Amino acid sequence: MTTRVAKASQRSIRGEFWGLFFIAPFAILFLIFEIYPIVNAFYLSFFDYGLGQKEWIGLGNYAELMSDRVFLRSIANTFGFVVGTVPLTFIFAIFAAVLIYGKHKHIASFFRGAFYLPIITSQVILSLIWAWIYSPVNGIANYALSLFGAKPVMWLSDERVALLALILVVVTFNVGQPIILLLAALGNISPEYYEAADIDGASAPRKFWHITLPLLKPTSLYILVMSTIWAFQTFVVVQMLTGGGPNYATSTIMFLLYETAFVYGKLGAASAMGIIITVLISIVAVVQFKLMKSDIQY
Repeated sequence: MTTRVAKASQRSIRGEFWGLFFIAPFAILFLIFEIYPIVNAFYLSFFDYGLGQKEWIGLGNYAELMSDRVFLRSIANTFGFVVGTVPLTFIFAIFAAVLIYGKHKHIASFFRGAFYLPIITSQVILSLIWAWIYSPVNGIANYALSLFGAKPVMWLSDERVALLALILVVVTFNVGQPIILLLAALGNISPEYYEAADIDGASAPRKFWHITLPLLKPTSLYILVMSTIWAFQTFVVVQMLTGGGPNYATSTIMFLLYETAFVYGKLGAASAMGIIITVLISIVAVVQFKLMKSDIQY
């Protein structure tokens, strides 16, 4: 009996060893490229750290940021991206997924590929395409408006519309993956629910609100959380299309972080911005989980 226990214990130890052995490369890379930068950024955020200088200032960077008008506006713009892109991305994704689902496989494959294409395309290239679309002289956007007799709009240089124009661009960047995920989730819903609803005489909208949408909640939560993270990290489209202007109307925390670190060389203040955006993302993600956790089945 003792021998059997010893052998079982040895097999268990060997199994644990090989399990740890195979996850070790990922764990080491994760510690080096994810955990260490976060810890180091938190450490540097307490210093006036730049080229050739490193002076302890405690919470000085955080205090300065909280009184910086540009930084506060960047926070407001970042939340503008979150509030604007996340609902639009989810609503369009679920609308498109429901329309595509059930279509002929060739038609469905075409639309899946078309919507997913921006995900695998360089955001720099896509931003240049949108710069042409928004061109005040020969852009498609103003040409479409002219067909209805409207005046040209300075999409990227008008402080009133620049942020909205970039929100539309970010939605087109991010909507592909949610559509693919929702199509997969729709395929996992048992047809029996809809058959029972048909017997009860439920209409299509009622089936969507009371069957489809509730059963998509786990996937919806993932999409909302990931879309929120993407929105908080908006950078490329701002840099390529507006440079944070006009008058900081489109500047985000990530864009300002880049400028602070690599243009002005204030690495301590940039590290503080990184910690702040990490905290903001964490808070929003926790709220999303709290609001939807009762509907998630594990």
